[in-house]
Amino acid sequence: MRLHPGARGLPAAALLAASVVYSATAQTHPSSPGPLPAALGQANTALQAGEADKALALLKSLTQSDASVAPAANLECRVRMTLEQWDAAVAACERAIRLDGQNSSYHVWLGRALGEKAARASFLTAFGLAKRVRGEFEEAVRLDPRNADALADLGQFYEQAPGVVGGGIDKAQAIAVQLDNVDPSRGHHLHGQIAEQRKDYGTAEHEYKQAIAAGPHAASQWMELAGFYRRHQRWDEMESAIRSGEAVAERDGFGGLALYDGASLLTETHRAPAQAAKMFDDYLGGSAKTEEAPAFVAHIRLARLKDQLGDPIAANRERAAAVALANEYKPAEDAAH
Repeated sequence: MRLHPGARGLPAAALLAASVVYSATAQTHPSSPGPLPAALGQANTALQAGEADKALALLKSLTQSDASVAPAANLECRVRMTLEQWDAAVAACERAIRLDGQNSSYHVWLGRALGEKAARASFLTAFGLAKRVRGEFEEAVRLDPRNADALADLGQFYEQAPGVVGGGIDKAQAIAVQLDNVDPSRGHHLHGQIAEQRKDYGTAEHEYKQAIAAGPHAASQWMELAGFYRRHQRWDEMESAIRSGEAVAERDGFGGLALYDGASLLTETHRAPAQAAKMFDDYLGGSAKTEEAPAFVAHIRLARLKDQLGDPIAANRERAAAVALANEYKPAEDAAH
């Protein structure tokens, strides 16, 4: 799953994998564009809405001889990732690449699925998987040097992973320079991560603020800045950044992910539960839901907040909503009992 803004300093096996922030736009860059069946578009719409069960049912309705078989495999990989079914996600992404190995974004998604699997594996297993993660991200960049998702993921891998699996700050810096010319906001963000890794916290904060100024949709970058403040226990500034991101998200049709991230930061730091609940509510009630922030996970997190705020009836309603969207999601099943 997506590495949320507050998370840095991963444990050793996870650090080898360098699990990365990913973008819901990564399914772009098709290598062979053409008309696709309506069911495939409907499945993607369901995925973005957090309707995992519906998305899988639609994908199963496609015939194996259909021209959409490669994008369908990639889409299944991404659905399985929201469900945290890492082995199934890897298998589906591998299938997509066997069918269309020239698609840059398919390699990005396989790298992400392998990274998530590695983050939960033993140290030795993670070591081998991490090399595959790097290889997939590097291939994605080779196939499309202007794929911002591939550049951002490869840059973060280099920044976090040790040299023994191909990581390195100098490599990350080179990718950040490339990213500056493709997506300046994400370039500043990667420069900020590199500075933070070097313990140059003043430069890191400056770069995270520059990322806010450089991008057309600043809400998520405000939450990234909030994550920086969280990592350095600057709690008042964290809450201020979250409020700024929330205000931008209310005006921005692309701000749904920021609401989810801000609410998650507040929840994980045990601050402002009423505000966090409102942000989850606003996310779930809005039209900017995304696979990066699965709606069924938001329902479960909101249920816990409702319990905390003394509203068990609303909490049970949120748990039921999660199960209805994603019956295969194990935490959703647990929440129903």
